[in-house]
Amino acid sequence: MKVLFDYQIFVAQKFGGISRYFAELMNGVDKFEDMSYSLNVFGNINHYLSEKHIGAFNFVEKIKKYERKTHKIIKKNQLVTLNSLQDPSIDVFHPTYYDPYFIQVLKKPLVITIHDMIYENYPDIFSSDSPIAHHKRLHIEKADKIIAVSEKTKSDILKYYNLNDDKIEVVYHGINLNQSLVYEDIRNLPESYILYVGNRYGYKNFSLLVQAFSKLSKQFPELKLVLAGSSLAISEQEHLYRNHITDKVIQVAATDEQLNLLYKRALFFVYPSLYEGFGLPILEAFKNECPVLLSNASCFPEIAGDAAAYFEVESLDSFVSEMKSLLESKLLRESLIKKGKEKLINYSMHSCIEKTIKIYKSLG
Repeated sequence: MKVLFDYQIFVAQKFGGISRYFAELMNGVDKFEDMSYSLNVFGNINHYLSEKHIGAFNFVEKIKKYERKTHKIIKKNQLVTLNSLQDPSIDVFHPTYYDPYFIQVLKKPLVITIHDMIYENYPDIFSSDSPIAHHKRLHIEKADKIIAVSEKTKSDILKYYNLNDDKIEVVYHGINLNQSLVYEDIRNLPESYILYVGNRYGYKNFSLLVQAFSKLSKQFPELKLVLAGSSLAISEQEHLYRNHITDKVIQVAATDEQLNLLYKRALFFVYPSLYEGFGLPILEAFKNECPVLLSNASCFPEIAGDAAAYFEVESLDSFVSEMKSLLESKLLRESLIKKGKEKLINYSMHSCIEKTIKIYKSLG
């Protein structure tokens, strides 16, 4: 059986959970004797499609004349994919994001992965011009099988779309349990800090974290907040200033290896989101033996179970209280580390790949 993947996430995302998911999935498919895949990408910017993958991924060299012409890169990639869809050796198509450029001409079985339902649950925080929810609906309506990354995501899909339950299969994200962790040093990393990872807008509930940390820092003056992710925007800097923690917050544009170090040395990792489809950083924290504090919202209790501490998602007092408990109790932190390592066994990448291949084969 041969699966076709497309270009989308690899020309849009340098780092990130979705691109890593597809890169790991393709690596896994390649290890099964009766499975193969095809991928052709122009203008790749993605870290996970590095030099060592070029041969295996049938990678097409970046064309320099398209470097600053994103629309031309996209058009070129779409034409390549549409041509590949005519290949009789292709059994299943699995696009890597939600552009519906192929919908009208697709005659192959379609598998899609829904990573979250954020646009549907929180439409007000996104631009009214954003086409993603509409594009996603077109995918959902066309798909032969839908992979949901959690039971919560599946229930949200069924909440918004009139589908048969058996059209959706829950396949949890996985992490490579056998791959050794690699660490890269970071200069001037503080001795005592709480770690936050990823984007900080809207549903991420970052504002509540700022307020909670501001209160907490009065009791723990040496404590720092490390943000692994993009540079702080002006409005975020002002928010820190108003909460008197500008000098207590450190932003790091971390590599994967530096991120491992940040998890490893953090007192704990905090994930305050109002909503997530899965929450891959939870697994990263577990693997790096980092205690985890989550909001009690969305899929978090489903994914982490008793291996994390929780606060009431919209309660500042609850947030401060739970952070204080973790800071003051080394025993609690050690207990969560132990439970996290045990929980991680449920999320092997091998299991994710096997279940996904089973879905492919059900359509072949």
